[in-house]
Amino acid sequence: MKHKSELQKLLFSLNKKSYPAYKSLQGDYNFDDFELSICHVQGDPFASPSDLDIFIAHKTAGFPAELFSSAHRKTALEDYLLRLFSAALERFSFKAKGSGKSGLLSTTKPGQEILKRTACEITEKGIHIRLEAGFPANGRTVNSGELEKMLFEFIPACVRQTLFYKKLNSDAIWESIYLSDDQQYIREHLEAYKLCAFVANDSILPRQSGISQRPMKESVPFTAPVSLEVEFTLPHKGKIRGLGIPKGITLIVGGGYHGKSTLLNALELGVYNHIKGDGREYVITDTSALKLRAEDGRCVKNVNISMFINDLPNKKDTHAFSTEDASGSTSQAANVVEGIEAGSKLLLIDEDTSATNFMVRDEFMQQVIKRDKEPITPFLERALDLYEQSGISTILVAGSSGSYFHIADTIIQMDCYHPIDITDAVKKLCSSYPMPSVHAPNYRIPEFKRNPMSGKSHGRPFKTSGHSRNFGERTFVKVKTLGINGFQIDKNTVELRYLEQLTDAGQTTALGYMMKYILEHPQMQSMTLTELVSHLEMLLKTKGLEAFCGKYPFCGLTLPRRNEIFACINRYRL
Repeated sequence: MKHKSELQKLLFSLNKKSYPAYKSLQGDYNFDDFELSICHVQGDPFASPSDLDIFIAHKTAGFPAELFSSAHRKTALEDYLLRLFSAALERFSFKAKGSGKSGLLSTTKPGQEILKRTACEITEKGIHIRLEAGFPANGRTVNSGELEKMLFEFIPACVRQTLFYKKLNSDAIWESIYLSDDQQYIREHLEAYKLCAFVANDSILPRQSGISQRPMKESVPFTAPVSLEVEFTLPHKGKIRGLGIPKGITLIVGGGYHGKSTLLNALELGVYNHIKGDGREYVITDTSALKLRAEDGRCVKNVNISMFINDLPNKKDTHAFSTEDASGSTSQAANVVEGIEAGSKLLLIDEDTSATNFMVRDEFMQQVIKRDKEPITPFLERALDLYEQSGISTILVAGSSGSYFHIADTIIQMDCYHPIDITDAVKKLCSSYPMPSVHAPNYRIPEFKRNPMSGKSHGRPFKTSGHSRNFGERTFVKVKTLGINGFQIDKNTVELRYLEQLTDAGQTTALGYMMKYILEHPQMQSMTLTELVSHLEMLLKTKGLEAFCGKYPFCGLTLPRRNEIFACINRYRL
């Protein structure tokens, strides 16, 4: 490892040379109290920024080992430090001048959720912080004086302000760690309480707007109805009370704009922990929960949707159904089955984004169109079986159809953002109305042994397009992330905009690189989907997200859930 003085000499020698001369800076440098690695240098000032890695040994950083003694604590501390470093770095970005991206200093900027990210990683040896830097230039000529400011003034200032324990507010750090302990406690004890979700009293669920996840000011604090209230005794906060949503079938009803979807949105993101001040710190949902919706136009590959759709007029087999352009009902049926395949034990559904003919068929329509003439078995007729035979609960927002009242275990009415338990009252009312025919025969969870990468649905073996480059047995492909909505790989766009539990663009990027890894390793393409995802999870457990980074880890990847890994592979078009 070279000393920082050698980096200064190199910079001095490069001044006013052609921009590619910056490539000679790649390497590791000792800055006395931290190490700086220049991993990748951009080709010109208008290209993607250069990648830097900062490492601080534990002995130097000085953080007590108790702060990262468990997986959830480590993630909480990484998140806390990244937020501090990102804010500090932002103050220096573009203070060094030049053309193109000159002077850029950036790293991942976390949202409201606490997630595992490559931008900050705590290892056995120390702390890694990864960032991007736009190396300064005048036109396409090296401006080493401005880069010296960035590397020797701006970055060291950020490091020393935010990554040394003695310089930080220790009370604030421990507060974030204690919060993660309490969140983890609730998450681990949902099963013991026979709950699929918990919403603490005084939670703030409404958000500022559709484009901001910050809590809405002057919003109504959440208060659980007494009949559904449960109490946890947390390790640090002590006793906390709130709404416990039991396993089974739960309906959320109420008039328009009274908070039904707001509650459901909070529950769907309750699979993640949230930062202090978010308002949803103690909204905790079963981590396997899956938000479902209709998804017109998505591709479906060899999915057994026969429990919902069967006996098609064209005699097409629905035990291994494939289409390039699914309808609303077909896509939602596939989404349910794929969710079961991924191991989801809780389905979250909003009537507004569902296919009506998939959700329910009223009595009148059943009289007009007989069962033997209707290929679709509505979700209404399968929901009870899903729970009673497979242990899969459902939370459904319903605003117009009352058909689900008869099968619901719990019914919550939202009234001006206040939840009211109306289960008993509605059950009495149900006795005045005839019970609809809600039980379909032949319930059976499919066997999941399909291989979505085989190309069987298209009658040809899998291969990449001409955009790829083949070297021996390995196939190298390019990934271009399209924000949170999807990514482009090998000239193939993977649409993820309807995966509503994706909350960070870095998760989409990580999914893109996982897909790239699959395509670059042909032996994986013979695995079943479950085997494929299990292999990816094994890599994540042993090597972390860095397993998919290639030559060196870089900032910008965020850990997705198992559900989203399944969903991504399912949406890759062969």
